[in-house]
Amino acid sequence: MRGIEPNRPNSRALDCGAGIGRVTKALLIPHFQQVDLVEQCPSFLSRAKDYVASDRLGQLFCSGLQQFVPETGVYDVIWCQWVLVHLKDEDLVEFFRRCKNGLKPDGVIIIKENMSREVDLDEKDSSYSRPRLEWHRLIHLAGLQVLKGERQRNLPIDLKEVRMLAFA
Repeated sequence: MRGIEPNRPNSRALDCGAGIGRVTKALLIPHFQQVDLVEQCPSFLSRAKDYVASDRLGQLFCSGLQQFVPETGVYDVIWCQWVLVHLKDEDLVEFFRRCKNGLKPDGVIIIKENMSREVDLDEKDSSYSRPRLEWHRLIHLAGLQVLKGERQRNLPIDLKEVRMLAFA
């Protein structure tokens, strides 16, 4: 988020897989005039209104990311954190393509996900951990280009690597 001018007029973000809005409240609301949420669990969305408790909370979309289509050309940032691991490659590429259409001309998509050494399917939660280069390949297949990547520091050594990627 460094480098994004906070609270510029009409700034708008989308929090994908938002849950009850923890990322929205702690990270996005301080930087954007409006933050929309997309979450497939209706009870999480209903809790988000009270949890976020801000007049900057915008539209709440109840949808899985496989079907979600953002409004064209309205978002400065589309944020996805620890949710994309639940999408298959083809669904992920299509989701990125739809998100690209939802960006303003200078907008970016930012993801924060676990990165593994190889593609790994977790049978318990049906999630795919992907290596960093696989994320780059899928982003490229969607017609997007990685602008910046950063590794999260100070995590326990036994956890998978966590990276943030910004692309457009």
